[in-house]
Amino acid sequence: MRLKLFYPILDTETAARRGIAPSAAAEQILEGGARILQFRHTGVFSRDVFDQARQIAALCRDADALFVINDRADVARLLDAGLHLGQDDLSPADARRVLGDGQLIGFSTHNEAQFRAAAAQPADYLALGPIFGTTSKLNPDPVVGLAELRRLRPLTTRPVVAIGGITRANARSVIEAGANSVAVIGDLYPEDGQIRGRVEEWISILGIGRD
Repeated sequence: MRLKLFYPILDTETAARRGIAPSAAAEQILEGGARILQFRHTGVFSRDVFDQARQIAALCRDADALFVINDRADVARLLDAGLHLGQDDLSPADARRVLGDGQLIGFSTHNEAQFRAAAAQPADYLALGPIFGTTSKLNPDPVVGLAELRRLRPLTTRPVVAIGGITRANARSVIEAGANSVAVIGDLYPEDGQIRGRVEEWISILGIGRD
């Protein structure tokens, strides 16, 4: 599979801290040219949160963008979405039984042992990180770094998504180290609130037009 080079993650907690509703943030991200969008909610997945996810799923369909749900295979199935899993979630093999063969599944790894073990799982892409220090998690895993990304990259033929502390200033170095895609959370939100403009800047920096 060919994964989009720019992989924005709409983290609901980050959006709330910036004072923007998730659906409004999603609309700007998609208008800026993103063609994949992950919805990440780490708290209780209430009815209100599900309604937010459903609204964003509709926005993604209208924009011909792939919608991905973080952690929740049941929600991904209900919304006909892709799924991204962490080390403490359902295994990709179990999630595949929920979603079937047609949906995208990504799987997070944080070190060599996890990266190698992921080869046995039916995931479409592997995420590796944090590449740099990150503030998007309360208890982040140890930093992987560019050298380790470069060393581990040849161990899989699947697309690799780099995540963790990636900014406009360091994104090109991450691609040069072997990542197929860069996942972005914090650097989606400029101080002026103009998310669409920030996304357009990201896409320009990565040199992908509207990918």
